[in-house]
Amino acid sequence: MTSHKRKTGRRRAVVGGLGALAVTGAAVVAGGLLAPAGAAGAVAAWPQAKGDKPVATTIEVSGTYDGRLKRFHGTGELGSDGQDEDQKPLFVLQDGAVLKNVILGTPAADGVHCLGSCTLRNVWWENVGEDAATFKGTSASSVYAVYGGGAKSASDKVFQFNGAGKLVVTRFQVSGFGKLVRSCGNCRKQYARTILIDDVDVTAPGRSVVGVNANYGDTATLRNVRIHGDAQRKIKPCTRFTGNSTGKEPEETGTGPDGTTCRYSAGDLSYD
Repeated sequence: MTSHKRKTGRRRAVVGGLGALAVTGAAVVAGGLLAPAGAAGAVAAWPQAKGDKPVATTIEVSGTYDGRLKRFHGTGELGSDGQDEDQKPLFVLQDGAVLKNVILGTPAADGVHCLGSCTLRNVWWENVGEDAATFKGTSASSVYAVYGGGAKSASDKVFQFNGAGKLVVTRFQVSGFGKLVRSCGNCRKQYARTILIDDVDVTAPGRSVVGVNANYGDTATLRNVRIHGDAQRKIKPCTRFTGNSTGKEPEETGTGPDGTTCRYSAGDLSYD
């Protein structure tokens, strides 16, 4: 049995890690903190769009881009919400860039691409196209922070983690999805990836909160994950795969906490 003292120490370690992240990506906390995703036992309401902005050409961001809660949607060659591979994104973020206060409408093409460390703060996907966001940095020191926001209607993945480094998803909500986060199972270049999911609301239907490649040394830590509408507990919190670099479909090898790849306990999840 885990003592209360040990459990408190573990929680302090997680909070400390988030604090370090806030220093690395200052925009995570810039402009004030968002309310917790599950404040008062309810999923936070979605924001109302403050106007619409069609996007015909990918918007490239270096520095900070504030969408002021306008709804951005693709048009022309970006006017797709299907699952075709190699679609162009609505936004490309350079290393260190911040995208905030944006609503991605329909169609959203391939959402957002981060080419290095990035912060997505208060970004909402009304209908995920191919993927909501793809993280592509090649440095092990890259940090991708998703802080606040939410996503709906992802037939497959919400966040596709192709690159190296650490992905932190906190105070986020997702509903109607395949996987919230997937470490790429068959990219040509593979890395050991670190994933932290904390203070997140997950609403069924869905298949898996996170999928990781055990053979490449991936780790996924889950904390304060609230799962709604899944009385039969069909949503897998953490799924392990044997990844490859050949493009083949990766093999699923197990689910549930194992203390190495999938790092959480029953107390880190709640159901209603």
